[in-house]
Amino acid sequence: MRLLLVEDDEILGSGLREGLKLLGYTVDWIKDGLTAERTLSQQIFDVVILDIGLPKISGYELLARIRKKGIEVPVLIISANDLVSERIKGLDLGADDYLAKPIDLDELSARLRALQRRGKGRAIPVITYGDLILDPASHLITYKDEVITLPRREFALLLKLLENTGHVLSRDYLSKVLYGWDEEVDSNALEVHIHNLRKKFGTDFIRTIRGIGYIIDKENQLGTKIKSSS
Repeated sequence: MRLLLVEDDEILGSGLREGLKLLGYTVDWIKDGLTAERTLSQQIFDVVILDIGLPKISGYELLARIRKKGIEVPVLIISANDLVSERIKGLDLGADDYLAKPIDLDELSARLRALQRRGKGRAIPVITYGDLILDPASHLITYKDEVITLPRREFALLLKLLENTGHVLSRDYLSKVLYGWDEEVDSNALEVHIHNLRKKFGTDFIRTIRGIGYIIDKENQLGTKIKSSS
């Protein structure tokens, strides 16, 4: 999951970025509202984590502006102000969730997963695709009843492809999902990750659309449609 963290506090922002990266997220960090507005007009993120007290324009103003532009990215507000009136204001301006500081990383991660599920139209958290079962909360994968362990980026890549079965995802988009702005990326890094997933789940599991990107078909080689499972 690719996150945009908009937070001006250096200590909190650094802690959240590092903590979320350890949990497997790709996190890009911006410290003022105007830069965040420009970025959201140009790039795609899965969720925005938004502080209210920002330089240049407030988090509320940023939220109002991006919603007016039709930018529908899920927004989770984080704020030291826990008044009910502030929660109502944020939600009415277009936020999808509101979390009071201090932030518990496990709770934040659970809320992020919930926002992502709702954005993909999934009510149930576990994804089943044929003999493959993936649980985003526990980072547990089983395939043909065997537990499969993946590095965090390959797990994130598999999750993103399974969430978008039947849709081609471009190389550029997938690379941005896996690597933040401050990370160096080898030119063939994505291909290596795809190769490793094919070795574990079969050469036909992920299809290459030449010159565009990659896709997991809506139906796998056994004709089993993707579904959600408890």
